[in-house]
Amino acid sequence: MSSRPETGGDSEPAGASGAADGGPGAEGLSRPLPEQVRARVIEYGSDVLGGMRTNELPPLLRRVARFEPRRRARLAGPQIAAQLETDAGFRGRVGERVERVWPELAEGLRSGVVPPAADPVAVAACAYLLRPRGWPGIIEGVREELERRTSAKEADEAVEELDSVRRRLDESRHAHRADLERLRARVRDQRAEITELRRKVHDERHRAKEARERAQRVLEETAARESDSVSQVGALEAENRRLRSRVEAAEAQVENARRAARTGRNADEARLRVLLDVLVEASHGLRRELALPTSLEAPADHVAEAGQRRVSLGGLPDDDPGLLERLLTAPRVHLLVDGYNVTKTGYGTLPLADQRTRLLNSLEGLASRTKAEITCVFDGADVDTPPALAAPRRVRLLFSAPGETADALIVRLVGAEPPGRPIAVVTSDREIVTAVRRAGARAVSSSIFLRRLE
Repeated sequence: MSSRPETGGDSEPAGASGAADGGPGAEGLSRPLPEQVRARVIEYGSDVLGGMRTNELPPLLRRVARFEPRRRARLAGPQIAAQLETDAGFRGRVGERVERVWPELAEGLRSGVVPPAADPVAVAACAYLLRPRGWPGIIEGVREELERRTSAKEADEAVEELDSVRRRLDESRHAHRADLERLRARVRDQRAEITELRRKVHDERHRAKEARERAQRVLEETAARESDSVSQVGALEAENRRLRSRVEAAEAQVENARRAARTGRNADEARLRVLLDVLVEASHGLRRELALPTSLEAPADHVAEAGQRRVSLGGLPDDDPGLLERLLTAPRVHLLVDGYNVTKTGYGTLPLADQRTRLLNSLEGLASRTKAEITCVFDGADVDTPPALAAPRRVRLLFSAPGETADALIVRLVGAEPPGRPIAVVTSDREIVTAVRRAGARAVSSSIFLRRLE
């Protein structure tokens, strides 16, 4: 135990406690108390402090006397130890408490007989507090016993640690052997794989040699065939010149025959003219009955085709709301709709099947009102096969083939239309808009088209 308190008055070392007891030949400790004994003595002193009156308390311990015992021992342990070392009265009060609790142990210590079954720490604490004859020797004996127990515990722990290390070493050895076997197996497999690869390389080299030889033979055969072709071309050119001369002679004969037949053809042409007029009138009536669009072109259309591919659909910009109405009133207009671009703009939270059904129903109504030709294109990549939908009567429904996007199909449809036909594409995809404009078609944004449908 510490021979000097942390705060308070001066105190003497534990080995000089005889001076505090008043006798010049009093016994004392040569070393501080063992830590376990010191803690036990402080615990006993802390318990006694709680039962003492205020005027009996040592001045240095009055401020902690009202604390809970464990808290006193934790906060004021050095002060309690110093007070027990220097204050014989306080030590006597604690010794009386110990003697009341363990009377047999106190009696044995005074008679010089230590109970063999007693706790060594308790024996040393009682000897320190009661201080019978030979108490330093009792404490030294307890110290040796505690050190022996500590050494034995440390030895046992060392043995256990050694056993644990040996077990881990054996486990590591087993794991190392397993890893070694696994690595050896992998090496064998890799050697077999290397052998197989070498065999394949040899076979490939052999095949490459054969391919080079075949290529050389083909080159030689090609050279021979080229020489044969040159000779055959010369013969064909001579035959061509001979045939050309015969054709020219035949054309002269045909021209003579035409001149001879032209004089007798006037009556036949009159009858043919009457028949042709009848057929034209019949076709016009059939066209009116079936409401078929006219496809007659004037010579000026062919002249204009060289400078302009598509018929102009008005000078309105693409974002003008009136552009769609003007497009729908153009004769023979073809309206191409980018299906998923429109549905995801207007009602993208619906399932794809519901999006398609809703858009097709709206397009059917628009086609019946405007009489325009409408083609709706969907991307076929989201389904294994095109879904079986009820085909609308007035709307053409197309799905892109595997490996082709709906964008590419729309551009291909625009390019398939004849020159001069007005075409409008409904989409907000900038790439499609650029492509169809380049082909001469007009583009209408999906939002403007949805407002027209609503």
